[in-house]
Amino acid sequence: ARFPRGRGAMAAAGPGPGAGGAVKTLALVLEDEARRGGGAGGGYCSGDTVSGQVLLELARPLPLRGLRLEAAGRARVSWTESPGSVPGAGTWGVAVRAPGPGPRREAEVRYLDIRQSLLRDPPEGEENLVLLDGRHEFPFSFQLPQEPLVTSFTGKYGSIQYFVKAILERPAVPDQSVQTELQVISHIDVSSPALLTPVLRSQEKMVGCWFFTSGPVSLSAKIERKGYCNGEAIPIYAEIENCSSRLIVPKAAIFQTQTYLASGKTKTLRQMVANVRGNHIASGSTDTWNGKTLKIPPVSPSILDCCIIRVEYSLAVYIHIPGAKKLMIEMPLVIGTIPCIGFSSRNSSITNQFSMDMSWLALTMPEHPEAPPNYADVVSEEEFSRHVPAYPPPIDCEEQLCCPVFAYIQEFRFQPPPLYSEIDPHPTDVEEMQPVSFML
Repeated sequence: ARFPRGRGAMAAAGPGPGAGGAVKTLALVLEDEARRGGGAGGGYCSGDTVSGQVLLELARPLPLRGLRLEAAGRARVSWTESPGSVPGAGTWGVAVRAPGPGPRREAEVRYLDIRQSLLRDPPEGEENLVLLDGRHEFPFSFQLPQEPLVTSFTGKYGSIQYFVKAILERPAVPDQSVQTELQVISHIDVSSPALLTPVLRSQEKMVGCWFFTSGPVSLSAKIERKGYCNGEAIPIYAEIENCSSRLIVPKAAIFQTQTYLASGKTKTLRQMVANVRGNHIASGSTDTWNGKTLKIPPVSPSILDCCIIRVEYSLAVYIHIPGAKKLMIEMPLVIGTIPCIGFSSRNSSITNQFSMDMSWLALTMPEHPEAPPNYADVVSEEEFSRHVPAYPPPIDCEEQLCCPVFAYIQEFRFQPPPLYSEIDPHPTDVEEMQPVSFML
């Protein structure tokens, strides 16, 4: 048997210690067919079957006590607190910083624990099983738990990891092992009703202090829904009014907040993952964002179902005010894995904006279709002048109040068409020469 090439995820270990270097290669291969939704953002889900092979290459016959497979998954949090102050420890009872590092916080939650033996039992009366030299393949297969698994994640103070490990046990020498990581994903469908609801926030801030206020700055912002996926562009609708005397700048950003919990303590890490900037707004001016887009970069999906690690997102629309604290509106976001079904975010934003801007048409549209055009609108000016009398003579200024000029314009514009006749009522003027006789 030969090692498969070009398929699966493979981890290999070199020759192990002892036994004269009898183990040339120990490798672990995961088959791609077991991965659902492969590619960027693909991975294993709850209930999926994980299958593959453990490949062992020996330089000579080797006695073995066992070859086992372990699959494990756990969330782990760990950090060291900063050294604190001890009250009354210094001179005159002044608090001083305690020597050495502070207490260490740790927590762990297990999500997966599977063990399998890949070797058959040794012959009766013998402790070990002897494998001949050459290449050996040991297939394996197991199913992930049906209950939801938490998405794989690696952060500054903790991680959520899943891995498969093959352990080769030999007599009189340390065990040799090889492992590969499993990428597990807990799908979040952003089409769920809870994530399709729009979010609207507004806030106002008075710039200045005490009696030296220069006026308020107001901000209203809205997003169409709470749930989005990686690569989507979030259309932002905002109205900014600057009644202060300062030049302000509106901005928007996506923030990721990592929260770690251990021993009753919390560690929080907040970082900006994407941002966009608007135009300067002068004093006494306003600005409107009609769907200004902010694209979501490749980030980890939201993790909301782990008791010691949480990964949350928010969209902040804020205004930078020189010399004052910024005015900020923060709206919750959920980064999912299954895109919204139906219109794309861009099309949806355009449709909503169109219906919002053009709603006044419903109040002015006539209930019945418009009549056909008048004869005066379709005939030529030359033809029209033949049937319509010239403009009436000008009237005195004293008569304008009782006889407005618009009445004559209306009479001129809507004259009825002439009667149909096959004889041209206006023939071309031609001088006729006929003989004349005189009777004497």
